[in-house]
Amino acid sequence: MQPISKPNARGPGSAEPRLPSRTFTSMGTVVSIAIPRAPGTAPQAAVEELEAATAVVEQLFNALDRTFSLYRPDSEASAMARGELALKDASTDMRRLYVEAAEWRNLTEGAFTAERPDGVVDLAGIVKAHAIREAGTSLLALGLKDWCLNAGGDVLVHGSPTPGSVQSWLAGIVDPQDRTTVLTAFPLSDACKQALATSGTSERGHHIWSAGLPATRDKGFRQVSVAAADIITADVLATAIMAGGLGALTLATSHWDVDVLAVKNDGGLLATPGFRNVAARNS
Repeated sequence: MQPISKPNARGPGSAEPRLPSRTFTSMGTVVSIAIPRAPGTAPQAAVEELEAATAVVEQLFNALDRTFSLYRPDSEASAMARGELALKDASTDMRRLYVEAAEWRNLTEGAFTAERPDGVVDLAGIVKAHAIREAGTSLLALGLKDWCLNAGGDVLVHGSPTPGSVQSWLAGIVDPQDRTTVLTAFPLSDACKQALATSGTSERGHHIWSAGLPATRDKGFRQVSVAAADIITADVLATAIMAGGLGALTLATSHWDVDVLAVKNDGGLLATPGFRNVAARNS
């Protein structure tokens, strides 16, 4: 990791023309699906395809939210938090995702954890990425080859925004100090990294824990973005680096094939070569 200068900030309006997309709200955030119209596809057929895909993804997100949300008193997660349901008696989905989160706790040396400081199981750090992963699998099962899923800034792509080409998708990263501007746009594609996740305190406050302790400003980062081959790795490591600071960042970049852009509390940037190259091209 090396420090870089902040790239020339670009407003959201400077992005390329918007692709056909639909949005819905779930898991406390906005989820969007963009599906470019393939050559030869009639406009109405493309609209119907997009709407059908959105319905599938929305149903999947809402089903997971009904199970894992601690903000829903009728959810399985809330029943566990109240002591009414033991983990061993929970659903297969709950137990499977908890095991995956526990494995990540070991891999990140405790920087990522599935429990809050009070001991309550809280899978919020992985369930949204899990929903994105499952949604991507569903879109592929529907025969869709070109799409972009964005759930609250966590992005997973497949194919290209220009069907039949090798053009990459561009995932914008918002400046946490000025959310009307974009720090940079990172290219995502099947050939390299298909996912990008961002974790920080600017939108949801201090909601990240490590080794049983809430993340604090002395951890050193205000926002962390991670690009990886899959959304789970990107999301978990972004959370782990926010919680664990420089030590977790060093661990992540030495053990996984990822690119990282970290915004320090003083506004400075640390970046891996992939992000430095993007910054150089945009400067």
